[in-house]
Amino acid sequence: MKLGFVSAIVPELSLDEVLAFAAAEKFSCVEIMCWPVGKAERKFAGVTHIDVDGFTKTRAEDTHALCAKHGTSLTALGYYPNPLDPNPEVARVAVSHLRKVILAAEKLGLKNVNTFVGRDWTKSIEDNWPRFLKTWKLIIACAEDHGIKIGIENCPMLFTRDEWPGGKNLFTTPVIWRRAFSDIPSKNFGLNYDPSHFVLQHMDPAGPLLEFQEKLFHLHAKDVKIRRDRIDDVGVFAHPLEWHQPRIPGYGEMDWAKFMSALMETTYRGPVCIEVEDDTFGKTLEGRKRALKIAGNVLRPFFE
Repeated sequence: MKLGFVSAIVPELSLDEVLAFAAAEKFSCVEIMCWPVGKAERKFAGVTHIDVDGFTKTRAEDTHALCAKHGTSLTALGYYPNPLDPNPEVARVAVSHLRKVILAAEKLGLKNVNTFVGRDWTKSIEDNWPRFLKTWKLIIACAEDHGIKIGIENCPMLFTRDEWPGGKNLFTTPVIWRRAFSDIPSKNFGLNYDPSHFVLQHMDPAGPLLEFQEKLFHLHAKDVKIRRDRIDDVGVFAHPLEWHQPRIPGYGEMDWAKFMSALMETTYRGPVCIEVEDDTFGKTLEGRKRALKIAGNVLRPFFE
């Protein structure tokens, strides 16, 4: 397995600078963000380290040259919109751009694209399901045609008032995964697994690993602190940002030795990329870089 990070945390840097930082801090790999160029729609979105619009073989070769220069590899291209947004135009743009990301990954010789399946957060899972199947059967067929594996992050996207009550991503629990993988039985359809989202839901973060080991395409490393004092005050039905706090690995609830031990019992030997959504290190570029360095130091012993 290789230890890396997600480039969303350093939007101020160019791709060259991202790879240089990775090399300097002894990260082996990076998941590269590929949002459409323009203003971010939400926090940690809108980051473009590779612009996939009109992406060519020449640009792919230039990207490979940068990786060779720094001795760092790309794990996947990442784009995390809501392809099932209730606004049909928003959903159309998301699906259209996701197809461009798939094509760019193929040109780069990569195997993985990471994203969300999305959700109409005003409707139940059952009421979302027909649209999910209609949309995602076509996306997965596109991925199959181009030899790309789609890893769906298991983030609920249910943290604040505008994401209430259902959240903006269906792919949150094993029950839902089993049904989805049964209804879309493709070897190119799997998980970009982030254990912290199970901690948020008061579930065992290592629980799904063995059952879904063949569906583990990519992993994120993030942690979370559950504020029990706030739960006692507002209850678990309050917006989750009222009672939890994103942290870097080693600074939250996760037992990383236990988790990595369970992961090593599976067939997964792919990348593990650190995400930083931890404001306790500050919101400056230097603070976020420091958070990545510390998280790397926490996890690196598991990769040596």
